[in-house]
Formats: sequence, C-alpha cells, structure tokens
Amino acid sequence: MPTERFSFTGSGGDALSARLDLPARPPKAYALFAHCFTCGKDIKAASRIAEALTSHGYAVLRFDFTGLGASEGEFANSNFSSNVEDLLAAAAHLKEHHRAPTLLVGHSLGGAAVLAAAGDLPEVKAVATIAAPADPAHVARLVEPARAEIEERGEAEVKIAGRTFRIRQQFLDDIEGQRLGERIARLRRPLVIFHAPLDEVVGIDNATGIFKAARHPKSFVSLDRADHLLSDPLDASFVAGVLAGWADRYVEPTASFTAPDPVEDGVVVEETHAGEFQQWVVAGRHQLIADEPLSLGGLDSGPTPYDLLTAALGTCTSMTIRMYARRKGMALDQVRITVSHDRIHAEDCAECEHSEGMIDVFERQIRFDGDLSEAEIERLLQIADKCPVHRTLMSDNLIRTRLVSH
Repeated sequence: MPTERFSFTGSGGDALSARLDLPARPPKAYALFAHCFTCGKDIKAASRIAEALTSHGYAVLRFDFTGLGASEGEFANSNFSSNVEDLLAAAAHLKEHHRAPTLLVGHSLGGAAVLAAAGDLPEVKAVATIAAPADPAHVARLVEPARAEIEERGEAEVKIAGRTFRIRQQFLDDIEGQRLGERIARLRRPLVIFHAPLDEVVGIDNATGIFKAARHPKSFVSLDRADHLLSDPLDASFVAGVLAGWADRYVEPTASFTAPDPVEDGVVVEETHAGEFQQWVVAGRHQLIADEPLSLGGLDSGPTPYDLLTAALGTCTSMTIRMYARRKGMALDQVRITVSHDRIHAEDCAECEHSEGMIDVFERQIRFDGDLSEAEIERLLQIADKCPVHRTLMSDNLIRTRLVSH
C-alpha cells in the first residue's frame, strides 16, 4: 500500500516516527491508530488492520510512542498521560498536513489511550477499541514482580514480552491516577468494542466495563478464539472489515477531493492532494491514479507518466497485431509486449538522424504464442510498426496549451 513515512514532535519534544498508509484512491477519511503497551507501530496486528482499512478507502496513521520503535526519547520518562498527549500531537500533525482524523482506533493500552484522547479531538466522529483495558492501571500487573524495587529505588528494569524496559514510579502513579471510566461516560461518540472472550492478557471483563461505562450508540463484537495480539491474519482482517463497515455509518467522507467529471473527448487529469504528485485520471467512464515512485517523493500509488506512455505503446501494438492476425486467420494464441523507456545522448544512437542533444528510446520486446510460420512472425513484426501510437511517437507533434476559466 502507498505509504508516507515522516516524524513529528511528540509531547516531550522528541521526534516520533510515523507512517501514513494510504488507499490507492483518494481517502474517504483519515484514521489514527494507537498500538499496544511496549509495542510499536509495525507489529503485525497494526499492519494488517491498517492494510485492510486502506482497502476500504481509509488512510491510516500509526506511530511509535515516545521511546519505542524508531521514535526518540526515553521510555522510562513516558506514561499513560504522555501517550495520550502523543496521540493529540499525531492528530494535530495529520490535521495540519492532510485532514483531521475522524476515526480513532486503539489496540490494548492504545485502546484506553484513544478513549482518553477522543474528548479533546472535536473532529473525531467514531472510536474503536481492540482488546482494551477498562482501566490503564490494568498494566500494573505486568510490573508487579518489580513493584517492591520500584517503590524502594524509584525505578527498576522489567522484562515484558521478552524485552527489558525501565519502569519508574511516576509511571505507576500516573496509571493509578487515571479516571478512564469518567472519560468514557463523557465520550458521546459512537463506540465499537472488539474483544476476544479467551483473551488471556486483557480479560473479557474489561470489555464489559467499557461497554457499561459508555453511552449509546455503542456496539460489541466478539472475536471468538482470537488471541490478544490478533496473531491470526484472518482475525485482523475480520476486525478491519467490520470496523470499516461500522465506521461508514458515522464517519463523514472527506471533502478534500472530488473526482473530476469526464469530458466527451480527451482525458481529464487533476491533483488529488494526497502526497506530492498523485493525480486522478478520468478517461470517459474509466478512472485511475497516476503518481511518482517513493524515490522521487511520490507515494508510488499508481503508474508514472512514462509508465502510462509506454503502456500506450504496448497496448496499441498488441491490439494492432491481434486485429491483423484475426483478419488473416493466423493461429496466434497470445501476444506479450514488454516496453521500456530511456533517454540517451544522440551521439550514442547509431540509428538516429540527429547527433546532438538527448533522444528518447522506447525498447519494445514482443513474444508470440501459437502455431505461426516464420513468414507470419516476420509479417506480424512489421505490423507492430503500424500501430497508431507508434506512428504518433515517430511523427512530428504539436502540443497546444491554453488557459481556461473555471
């Protein structure tokens, strides 16, 4: 999926690593995803849910909280409150550079964080939690073996999911001082709660607590035998599919881009304002995206202009050959055309008439499948040069440009 990678300034002034996953077409809405405690934005569950949501037309921003993944800062200095502030900073960056998020999604402790942050984001229309605790203090049990050392020394190293983290007293004080139930009661946003009855990390009673605290409209979706991290790709895809269908009832599509109306003659091209170069192309009743690769600052969400040009030559060549072979009754089963484009110095081109400047070179490779004689193959290769696009490219051309009013 097309992706923008960048960093933004978090609550503590550190650079937080982020990625914005985009659908192939202009996004109908933007979602902000918060991952689980001590996880990163690239865990499989987050990646799979983001990928599935983009297939439903949503752009999804996910990032590493302070001190995690590729983000700067020290994890020991962070806490639940700073995570909520990081979420608000991410939403502000999204609003400034694209559109404000209208959907919040949080997994595990990230679910608690989006519940806490939603009240400060007026543009948010809907909230979803996945395996979320009803109280941030739930994660305190993960550090219980080191609690005595933390209380005595002020900090301790704790092993969580095979990794070592430094936990300080301020973290425990912060989560124990949260009043998430009160925030959920004041949420006043549509809420959907995804939870697995067999979740051994965050028990199903947490979903019950969130559901009871929230006001309608609220929904609960059971994840059956899923585990806490949604390790099975089918579970992540199920969550995203249900979530997208549910959110469509509440999330207003972005008005930042409307596909241009087709014209009777010619092609319409218009910027989508997604990324630096993405273009919406309308040819009659057909629509597609054009873009540039990531290496040139694009989103790589569609073919480049020269991809489209070489495709025009290839498709025209194949169609012309097929029309001729059918008319002559040739046993041509399949045509495959490969076209590449390059620019070389004219002095390096033995076949070219000019010896100065640069020359565009289109290399066309043609493969025929079928019971064809040598004479038929030779004739089809000659017919390839009679393709109308081939003739256009080889002819003198004129491009007229004129300004039109709205």
